[in-house]
Amino acid sequence: MCSKTDIGEGDGQTELCREGAEFYRSAVRSGRAVRERVPDCLLALGLLTPAVGDPQTLVPVPPEVATAALTRPLEQGILEKQQALTAVRTTMSQVEGVYRDLRQKDAGVVQRLTGASLISAAVDEAARSAAREVLTAHPGGGRPEHMLARSLPLALEAQRRGVLQRRLYQHTVRAHGPTLDYIKAVTAVGVEVRTVDEVFDRLLIYDRSVAFIPDMEKEHRDHALRITDPGVVHFLVSIFEHAWERGDPIVYEQDQQRPRLLTDETRLRVLRLMVDGYTDAAIAGRLGMSTRSVATHLKKVSDLLGSKSRAQLAYLTAQSGLLDEPEPGMSAGRDDS
Repeated sequence: MCSKTDIGEGDGQTELCREGAEFYRSAVRSGRAVRERVPDCLLALGLLTPAVGDPQTLVPVPPEVATAALTRPLEQGILEKQQALTAVRTTMSQVEGVYRDLRQKDAGVVQRLTGASLISAAVDEAARSAAREVLTAHPGGGRPEHMLARSLPLALEAQRRGVLQRRLYQHTVRAHGPTLDYIKAVTAVGVEVRTVDEVFDRLLIYDRSVAFIPDMEKEHRDHALRITDPGVVHFLVSIFEHAWERGDPIVYEQDQQRPRLLTDETRLRVLRLMVDGYTDAAIAGRLGMSTRSVATHLKKVSDLLGSKSRAQLAYLTAQSGLLDEPEPGMSAGRDDS
């Protein structure tokens, strides 16, 4: 008779043992078999069935009939699984569409712009669309003349629309003629301009809803990020406002061609950075001036204190008390020499 291994253990599979195959052959030949001698595998496979009116006698069942009887529930189970699988996929495809739409919208809150022409077009569009406010910060000292020429019409046109404009530069623009000409033109129509010793980085904000900053992951300057996420834009506005509060206004008197310089404040800032260990090149980069200007500031202080070396200058500066005062803020007490 069949062993448990022949008919399977808990896996739902039944194998025809050698004894069962021989018994089925004999039953097919004689047309019947006695139940007591039937191997279990033949009954499990449905290859023998009780004779009509004689339950103790079994008659052979054609394999195709037994196969149909065995596979029907399996096929039904497979069909039900396939239907369930299809239902899950259909439902998830609907959810996936919602998810994809939302992710696409979220992806739009930070957009990478590559190429000067694309960046200029995006900035110009934002500038022309601004209805309430424009905030800009420009590091690096004097701005290129071609950028000033492109920016001036936009600034004047925005002012005619009643847009509040505030622009933040570094102190070194006060000695840059083209930038000062631009500033004089825009302040004459109501644009507010202030300068600080250091500006965090270039920043453009329009209506507190869209901002442009450099893409710091890129090596070249022709890459920018356009940001519309409200939280990020709010954070950038707060950075601008903090810098604006410590800025010094550029104000022209009626008989002035140039605003007052801030030499004393700039020189103190150069000294602070020098004492902190910055090189001339690093100081120039932070303050938006040339390394030659940095060297000039340091030389004037060296001559004043009688220093013979950079290390001695740092020591004498610390001993002199020049840096004991708080960071320079507004214009009180400046020497424009």
